[in-house]
Amino acid sequence: MSEDTALTMSLNSSTLLNEENSQGPKRNTECLESLELQTPSSFQDNPLQRLQLASQEVLEKAKKSGRSKCPRCSSSRMFYCYTCFVPVETVPTKEIPTVKLPLKIDIIKHPNETDGKSTAVHAKLLAPDDVTIYKYPCIPEYEEKRHEIALIFPGPNSVSVKDIAFHLQKYTKKGVYDNDDDYSREPFLKQAKIEPKEEEKNLNECISSNRSEGTRLKKIIFIDSTWNQTNKIITDERLQGLLQIELKTRKTCFWRHQKGKPDTYLSTIEAIYYFLVDYHQEILKENYKGQYDNLLFFFSFMYTLIKNAKCCAGKEPDMLITVQLFLELGPSRNKAPLAIRSDLS
Repeated sequence: MSEDTALTMSLNSSTLLNEENSQGPKRNTECLESLELQTPSSFQDNPLQRLQLASQEVLEKAKKSGRSKCPRCSSSRMFYCYTCFVPVETVPTKEIPTVKLPLKIDIIKHPNETDGKSTAVHAKLLAPDDVTIYKYPCIPEYEEKRHEIALIFPGPNSVSVKDIAFHLQKYTKKGVYDNDDDYSREPFLKQAKIEPKEEEKNLNECISSNRSEGTRLKKIIFIDSTWNQTNKIITDERLQGLLQIELKTRKTCFWRHQKGKPDTYLSTIEAIYYFLVDYHQEILKENYKGQYDNLLFFFSFMYTLIKNAKCCAGKEPDMLITVQLFLELGPSRNKAPLAIRSDLS
């Protein structure tokens, strides 16, 4: 549905309330179903309850007050403006947590990906200093930095997070052999023939050195798109030659999960979060104590809001807020969620 429809619905909330009061819970349930709200099986045991999150009281207040203006473009939005990447007027920036990431993140967004349906904006809102969103085809040139950049995308040549340092070192080594100047700067890799055990030892020593300085990985790239739109981006020549990373299989909590598709299809913000948790443990070798949990600050709130609306459909005011939110985010239109998946190769 269009944004005008959503705005009209919010302006006519009293009319809807009267209708809901007369129809009761049955009407609420039908309304949810008409919006293609599909609840993942993971709703039954909420994994997001274990997150160490900042207070979401500001979002509770914003939910009760309804849509508000974006301070930049003046558009009417719920919680945040997904085009300007800022909270709305009823959500003060100072009350939104800021997450510091161990590396930079580039998100390449397909031009046909609907802004209001994407969770990529959550990353930009919560880690503004470390996240950049590009709308394809406007993306950076990565070729000269490929030894310190990786792309999250499943495929036959994808590697696990724990093997990033090893494979980035091989990328560096490949660059050494291709470039005479680099070749002269890296004497320990100049040997014409290296015994397998010796090569492994040298690589392990280098990997150990990398870990002590946070590894050579400096940037990670995510693609924000539905599956049927990914081919154009992933085959772009500017992304060729990059190390590809495949995430561990995890179940999504995304409320727009497509019927008939595996529940291991992750939304973009989930993929970013799970990658960082794995990176923290597997590469930085540090205990994870919730450092990146607030990346799911908005996601977890919306998840709970929708879950409660589904379970308590008889509560009309909550239902109206949920319907209003879904009109803005949009129904799934039989599309897969976002294109960062951990289970396909």
